[in-house]
Amino acid sequence: MSRRLKAPEIEELFRRFQAAVPEPQGELHSVNDFTFLVAVVLSAQATDAGVNRATIPLFKIADTPEKIVALGDEKLRDAIKSIGLYKTKALNVMALSKLLISEHSSDVPHSREALEALPGVGRKTANVVLNHVFGEPTIAVDTHLFRLGNRLGLAPGKTPLEVETKLLKVVPAAYARHAHHWLILHGRYVCKARRPECWHCLVNDLCPFKPKTPKPS
Repeated sequence: MSRRLKAPEIEELFRRFQAAVPEPQGELHSVNDFTFLVAVVLSAQATDAGVNRATIPLFKIADTPEKIVALGDEKLRDAIKSIGLYKTKALNVMALSKLLISEHSSDVPHSREALEALPGVGRKTANVVLNHVFGEPTIAVDTHLFRLGNRLGLAPGKTPLEVETKLLKVVPAAYARHAHHWLILHGRYVCKARRPECWHCLVNDLCPFKPKTPKPS
């Protein structure tokens, strides 16, 4: 296990992330809060790019719960069939659309409990929606954040929830709003699972991970 980073090192880590990308954005395509929720549900065990290929045309014709319901099960399945687990995901998107209409006036609810009661929405998805839609300082621990929590010595843990709980304690309040976006982008493009690209890492000197990956010749 990597050594734990100290508070001043964590502060400096996020200061550098912010300086490099002041307003980090997620990469899922959406046109409103509802379509963002749908995109996150569809992104489970799928890449953002793969989801976007299906949702860009879908959201042009169905960008509200009512339009999804009107589209019908078969057309919805057909629209997202390029995404893994599309049959189950189509059922969830249809069911959550109906629930939003009947219980939330077609709006995305601003409540963890209400979000997690929607079909296909777990803690991670709820955290992403609360952060992106409502600006809450939540941290959604995906495979990238789980890896970085341990590899960087930020918040080592054996489960996503343990890493999330520790990150919420150690991330400085000034950086909490965008922390999970910075970490996702860092894990996706620099601190990769199999071969971290240490040679152009912004926080190479702070990171306790060894051995550092040398620059390719």
